[in-house]
Amino acid sequence: MAEPMLHADADTPRDALEEGRLSRAFVDQVIDTLDAGNDEGVRTLVAPLHPADIADLFGLVPEGQRSPLAEALGEALDADVIAELDDYVREDVLAAMSVGEVAELVTQLDTDDALAVIEDLEDDEQREVLDALTPEDRADIEAALNYPDESAGRLMQRELVAVSAGMTVGEVIDQVRATIDPATDFWEIFVIDAERRPIGTMRLSWLLTTPPGIAVADIMQREQTLIPVDMDQEEVALQFQKYALISAAVVDGNDRLVGVITVDDIVHIIQEEAGEDALKLSGAGDGDINEPIAETYKARIRWLVANLGTALISSSVIYAFEPTIEKLVALAALTPIVASVGGNAGTQTMAVAVRALATNQLTESNTRRTIWREIRVAMLNGSTIALLMGVGTALIFANPVLGLVIAAAVIFNIMVAGLAGVLVPVALDRFGADPAVASSVFVTMTTDTMGFLSFLGLATLVGVSHLG
Repeated sequence: MAEPMLHADADTPRDALEEGRLSRAFVDQVIDTLDAGNDEGVRTLVAPLHPADIADLFGLVPEGQRSPLAEALGEALDADVIAELDDYVREDVLAAMSVGEVAELVTQLDTDDALAVIEDLEDDEQREVLDALTPEDRADIEAALNYPDESAGRLMQRELVAVSAGMTVGEVIDQVRATIDPATDFWEIFVIDAERRPIGTMRLSWLLTTPPGIAVADIMQREQTLIPVDMDQEEVALQFQKYALISAAVVDGNDRLVGVITVDDIVHIIQEEAGEDALKLSGAGDGDINEPIAETYKARIRWLVANLGTALISSSVIYAFEPTIEKLVALAALTPIVASVGGNAGTQTMAVAVRALATNQLTESNTRRTIWREIRVAMLNGSTIALLMGVGTALIFANPVLGLVIAAAVIFNIMVAGLAGVLVPVALDRFGADPAVASSVFVTMTTDTMGFLSFLGLATLVGVSHLG
């Protein structure tokens, strides 16, 4: 296996990184040096690290030592490190900095990263930092704050290169050299009309390989993907994935160019959204180990209470068949199996449906076809599990009738699970709710309730005398 790429220079201590991550020995060494009050020693240890590794270091030290670490690093804690910090860790780090220091960092960040820093501050601190910015920077930040959370407007950068179609390649190169900050990274040049509406794009490779006298209008690509400023960031990520974009123009309600989104930001969004959906399915909240305990408690307890309510509904079904269970104890041992198998089948289908909805694979045009597909899958799965359960039950309890009853109940419940696994997420999505958040509660309730009802109901209809 090839050795992992390590983001550090030749001066990095050999024991600092292990398999691409900061080693425990190195983290302990930093903590011990910090506890000894040796700020210079801390800076010496951390100096060779990549900004992303320094950001990881803040997440690995105890919460109470993040502010002292920030103070010890001083100027070494630059904008590149702040941009890489976990949201909750960033709050602790910013608490160790003065308003002037925060304002200085904000001016060095792209608009989207600067906005993330501003959002972590209290209202009064936000105002102080904004007042310390230049009028231009302040206007950009305040404009971005007016856009909805997790929208393209919050995600975009305002630093971009835009030229008119009437310019030549040579004029574009001269304009870029004269007006663009050398620290600004860009991969695409946007061509706009007199009203600042995007009419085409030009890649840097074209700019470098085209004679300077050629007009921009002759080499630009007129077809492009435009991102509305209020588009949800998850949908933006899907656009980048679908059309293999490196960057895309963001336009306002009048189709005027207001910003650009680049693929490096989308990588973070894809990772966040994928993890977020998985955590929502389990009701675990943000799932960030740096999240305050009180917030984690509030995020998780409401779904545990909801599960308690749905469990009571399922239990009431069992209670309704108490006379039947009393006469044949085997029913009490077998009932949870029917519900468990149905629950697992429902979870499988639900996970597929939620992902399909999130990636726009499941829409109104193919919902019926998807439901029919899951019915057929459920029939195959149900038949296989029912055969195994039926034969096993008949042999273990020496009761073929009981084997037939549990086989029929398993088939029925897996069929219900397949339907619920698709219909519940689709219904929640149609009503504007996030299917990743509440689907598991309703699907579990459905499979448990119908599992108990089908098995105990069939047992009651057949009669205990035939089962005993």
